[in-house]
Amino acid sequence: MSNSSPHTVILGAGFAALTAARELRLRAPLMRITMIAPKPEFVYLPSLIWVPTGIRKGSDLILSLEHFIADHKLDFLAASVTGLQNGGRTVITDHGEITNDYLLIATGGRFLKGMPGIEHALTLCEGVAAAEDIGKRLRKMDGGHIAFGFGGNPKEPSAMRGGPMFELLFGVETWLRQQGKRENFTLTFFNAAAEPGKRLGEKAVKGLLAEMKRRGIHTHLGHKIGGFTAKGVETENGAIPADLILFMPGLTGPAWLENSGLPLSSGGFIKADEFCRVPGTVGLYVAGDIGSFPGPDWLPKQAHMADLQAKAAAKNLLLEIDGKPPVARPKAELICIVDSVDSGILVYRDEKRAWLLPSSRIFHWAKRFFERHYLRMFRK
Repeated sequence: MSNSSPHTVILGAGFAALTAARELRLRAPLMRITMIAPKPEFVYLPSLIWVPTGIRKGSDLILSLEHFIADHKLDFLAASVTGLQNGGRTVITDHGEITNDYLLIATGGRFLKGMPGIEHALTLCEGVAAAEDIGKRLRKMDGGHIAFGFGGNPKEPSAMRGGPMFELLFGVETWLRQQGKRENFTLTFFNAAAEPGKRLGEKAVKGLLAEMKRRGIHTHLGHKIGGFTAKGVETENGAIPADLILFMPGLTGPAWLENSGLPLSSGGFIKADEFCRVPGTVGLYVAGDIGSFPGPDWLPKQAHMADLQAKAAAKNLLLEIDGKPPVARPKAELICIVDSVDSGILVYRDEKRAWLLPSSRIFHWAKRFFERHYLRMFRK
């Protein structure tokens, strides 16, 4: 790229934002880069599944970005984004305004919380506090009914996060057996779809349902969810009794997008083209859960896909600075280890194939190894 030093602002501090910062700094040593997020910290969300069962403490998964920010020579503004002006050239925050020459938005999405009685359910991926609350509730129970499920965004069906709920389901079942309590509990998995997890591929759906059957987990599938109460889950085909409801709602974009002036999808996400650019804008890119990208209907909202989008967005941003057309397209790829505390199922899908490898202890340890490898950059 040229010797100019434009100012690029990155919104967020999750997988996509950190990958974008690394990629930009590697390729543009002189660029001024500002990261905006509420706190200079990173939460390793994939390992939240291990907090309720005690494999991880919540504090293990909250990493300071102090060293990352210094190593990559970033400016950091601790603030929450509240809007955009001037076609994205001005970012409005609760701590003032900041201008930019280029903007990469990677703040993630938010959960849809409009379902009646949603306050009766706990949502794992809301963060460390939610995962710890689930663990506390589990340890207080000597028996009873636990219901596990996830929902979607009716206006954008792919905006869901089902993988962690399969992991939480299998992980809790394993933990209850390890505690000698399994026979005292009824576990039920519920979903409005008759084939939950279909985005993972046909083989994966069959494999996951077979694993539930093998573990004695009940299923309540293909019936619309009406809401939640203190006694359980209401569906169009009757109620599911539950003393504890663990539910992952569908996703949508942050509320501030509504007045951002950006093109939004019907589900409330920022529209992106095949190069992770925001159509009709200049110098504006998107990566991760906040974006609505072209591609197959199973395109996942997961850390791996966010990383691929962030790398493509960063490369194309730098090409735009040099007056060149974009060339980087993120590959549509899903890689998931459905962990169950002491083993895991490996699921893979791209546009040409989809496969599943059955449960093995190797995959559990592979997931732990990747966690350690990824977090090494923050621990010094």
